[in-house]
Amino acid sequence: MRPRRSPQLAFALKSQPRWGGRREGAGRKSGERPLVRHLPRASFRGALPAHVTLRLRAGLPSLRTVRLVREIEHSFAAGHERQGFRLVHYSLQGNHAHLVVEAQDRHALGRGMMAVAARLARAVNRATNRSGRVLADRYHVRMLSTPREVHRALRYVLLNARRHAGRLRAAKGSVRLDPASSARWFDGWRGEEARMELSSVGAPAVASARTWLLTVGWRRYGLLDPADVPG
Repeated sequence: MRPRRSPQLAFALKSQPRWGGRREGAGRKSGERPLVRHLPRASFRGALPAHVTLRLRAGLPSLRTVRLVREIEHSFAAGHERQGFRLVHYSLQGNHAHLVVEAQDRHALGRGMMAVAARLARAVNRATNRSGRVLADRYHVRMLSTPREVHRALRYVLLNARRHAGRLRAAKGSVRLDPASSARWFDGWRGEEARMELSSVGAPAVASARTWLLTVGWRRYGLLDPADVPG
């Protein structure tokens, strides 16, 4: 007699969670303003200018507040240049900052921007008596490789406050240089009023440009008009 075998029972087991690979609905959700995508930075040979944008987290005071402008200016003055990297121009807007920098290569750009971003964040925290994160995400960068691109970037950065004022239909008659920017140390203005204002400024908070594009090349397209409003 053969022994009878018991029938095999089936158990309903819970599936194990999967930690790797793509999963539907996973990841940080994009909001009204998508964050900077984490794509590889462009590599380049030789020193080039770049237009960089740093954006603040929500809920912080405007960067154009007088105490923040002064604190950031002092911080930039103490660290606007390091090996292979220079902060040449900047403008502070409500929730973001525009920078024009020079970098020897991709690694110098990364190290330099880490230092500049840290200085800006610490200056904001000091001026507002707070701690914690200041920047919303990593910086956005666009390399500038032609005189026309540099001319457009300088016009956009140094006259950015007039661009925002134009949107608000503010008075456009004033041609005073933006005090929340490095416009006071820029020697490429057209017109006597801007040159007279430059004669009264103190020590610069930015480094002098060294690349041909930022010293000579951009001038092929003319000096900047301080009364201009970038599009």
